[in-house]
Amino acid sequence: MSAAPGPYTLADYATLARAGMDQGVWDFCAGGAGEERTLAANVEAFDRVRFRPRVLTGVGRPDTATRILGRTWAAPVGIAPLAYHTLADPAGEVATAGAAGRAGLPFVVSTFAGRTFEDIAKAAAAPLWLQVYCFRDRDTTRALIERAELAGFEALVLTADAPQLGRRLRDLRNGFRLPDGIVPANLTGDGFASPADHALAEFDAALDWSVIAWLRSISSLPVLVKGILTAADARQAVAAGAAGIVVSNHGGRQLDGVPATLDVLPEIAGALQGACPVLIDGGVRRGSDVLAALALGADAVLLGRPVLHGLAVGGEAGVERVLSTVVDELAETMAFTGTASVDRANPPLVGGAEPAGQVAEPLRSRTGGPGLRKEELHGSVSDPVLDTMNFLNEVTHRYPDAVSFAPGRPYDGFFETEDVFTYLRRYLDHLAAEGATPEQVRSAIFQYGPTAGQIRELVADSLRKDEGIEVPPESVVVTVGCQEAMFLAVRALISGPDDVLLVSSPCYVGITGAARLLDVEVRAVEESEKGFSCADLEAALLAERARGRRPRAFYVIPDHSNPSGTTMPLRTRQELLALAERHDFLILEDSPYRMVSPGEQLPTLKSLDRERRVVHLGSYSKTLFPGTRVGFVVADQQVVDRAGNTGLLADELARIKSMLTVNTSPVSQAVTAGMLLSVDGRTSELNTRTAAYYGDAMRVTLRELDRCFPEDDRSALGISWNEPDGGFFLAVTVPFRADNAALERSAEDFGVIWTPMSYFYPQGGGESSLRLSVSYLSHAEIADGVERLARFVRAQAAQRFPAAAEPRAEH
Repeated sequence: MSAAPGPYTLADYATLARAGMDQGVWDFCAGGAGEERTLAANVEAFDRVRFRPRVLTGVGRPDTATRILGRTWAAPVGIAPLAYHTLADPAGEVATAGAAGRAGLPFVVSTFAGRTFEDIAKAAAAPLWLQVYCFRDRDTTRALIERAELAGFEALVLTADAPQLGRRLRDLRNGFRLPDGIVPANLTGDGFASPADHALAEFDAALDWSVIAWLRSISSLPVLVKGILTAADARQAVAAGAAGIVVSNHGGRQLDGVPATLDVLPEIAGALQGACPVLIDGGVRRGSDVLAALALGADAVLLGRPVLHGLAVGGEAGVERVLSTVVDELAETMAFTGTASVDRANPPLVGGAEPAGQVAEPLRSRTGGPGLRKEELHGSVSDPVLDTMNFLNEVTHRYPDAVSFAPGRPYDGFFETEDVFTYLRRYLDHLAAEGATPEQVRSAIFQYGPTAGQIRELVADSLRKDEGIEVPPESVVVTVGCQEAMFLAVRALISGPDDVLLVSSPCYVGITGAARLLDVEVRAVEESEKGFSCADLEAALLAERARGRRPRAFYVIPDHSNPSGTTMPLRTRQELLALAERHDFLILEDSPYRMVSPGEQLPTLKSLDRERRVVHLGSYSKTLFPGTRVGFVVADQQVVDRAGNTGLLADELARIKSMLTVNTSPVSQAVTAGMLLSVDGRTSELNTRTAAYYGDAMRVTLRELDRCFPEDDRSALGISWNEPDGGFFLAVTVPFRADNAALERSAEDFGVIWTPMSYFYPQGGGESSLRLSVSYLSHAEIADGVERLARFVRAQAAQRFPAAAEPRAEH
């Protein structure tokens, strides 16, 4: 059916859907009588919630985005699994997936979907998860999971309470059978007398917690358990290996007296203490319900029947309107309660604070000292992006004998300890030759020094000689590594909640981490297989402006990028500069790998910049001396205050730096300056040998990949890689989910470590690819490591493509 576009509440969609549906179909979608009572209890629990409004909070546009299982969702809302969307609309789950993709929200697809996994995946632009029923015939379950994984699904949601399916009395009284043409598109067979009969006949009613280990053994996808209603079961699920839980009371269970999900949520969330994502479904009918669930401990909610109602009323557009209604209502409630972002939702929002006049009992740590509630700390401390490097370091130390392609750091063989003293003396002699007194020389080493840096003239001179970048020294700020340069630039340029930072995706985690710490919204501009496209960036710019936001800057690594190793062509660089001028935004150019790459390099964006559109971020960590942690930012843009006074953006960055690190270590600056002076500012001369070494390392890696994966094997295995001509990194596409679990197996069983590419996609992606860093290893270690990697890839592929995984006899 179709109806006018509204605006409607979710209750309106239910009324319209019921009016247009056959009574038997409506009863089936509404569930059995027991399930209907359970749903009513869930709705009533949300109705009891009372929010505590806040005033003068300064919250403008709340941030509804959240990150779960490594993917960023536009809001903490997903679509719950419901069978046979084709009962509501012929397009069924295909239409639902299309609407979910445009909303940026995930969709949990039922095993009993009316459209094939492949068709659903083609329409999807947001994460798809598969609801799993465990059949008595495990091969049936395995085949479904393999098909979903091949189609690009990203997680499994085991419905744990389905074997105890209640009797659907209304379906029995109606004699309900699925209408002609409505079939489970992903299961073979001659059709079913009724969904309930099929469940009772085919579901494995003897499941125990070992089923999670079995699911993990046949698939690399994370497993969530749906149907949790007690803290004990929640803890058991995590102990069994679940990556998340869904608090749910109607995934088939229709007993009277089952508690409302919202009522048991605080106990369950409190028992887990952030050990895994906690989702909840059942009874969500308003955006305020979403915030209530978050405040009581959920990470996200799953929305079920309202989606089906929207599909019945308006097809794909109806689903999109239902989702946008919920998200809009969520944002309104957040603003009303002074909640700036979803990670700041906590019990006091819904009356969970201590009674007036009483003081909360202080927390105590395990050592007996004062403790802190993590939920009261900044949300970034729980953000996965801040855990990526810690996880890699943990894996590397846990498996010291493994060959590690993870570290993106220079090769140790280039450093001589005594050189530190040589370069330090070189700079001190330079100061004396310039007329500095002994007292001034001493002060230059032992005292704090100017915030903007004391070697700015040498940095500017080096940039002119090495890169053709002509800027005055006063436009340079010397920083504590390039990471501080990013932080300063983002903090200065992003002034409010409507400002957006765009990044080329995949991108270096340092920029997304800095943005997260600063509560800055990031918009990813996805690269294609051919690399970055200005057309895609322009489309993102226009889309952000249509949302009422102001794109302020675009971050990119044009040369041998981290993580993919791609290089931006000269023509694209020129197009990007023209685009920045046309749409009035700045470019944050980060190019740390140019001087350590062989051959002639393309000109930097900054050297081509004639309109001061480029803020150039630099570092001497890769080219000179990682341990000094000396970086810099070139910010020659003019800044005009309200009185008409002008200055440089560099001056503003220095003001911020004065409150952050005060200044960059004078000793580190002195050693770096001595290195620059030793080659008259031409760092390319210091890097002739290193560039040749890294170029050879890249060629050795590519040669070994060719040897271990002959061309005829690659398509059968589903493996491929790019071929950078410089830098430290390349990307490898593999036929499985390259996540933390796969990495641990690779390290433990095969002795080789790599980096999941998904770490570098701020809004999701890269789940089936990995990054190899070639910089830190000797050529012999590279050859050994690629052989180990090949054995691991073939072992993983053997679970799905046994014949293709067998290596050819000649190698």
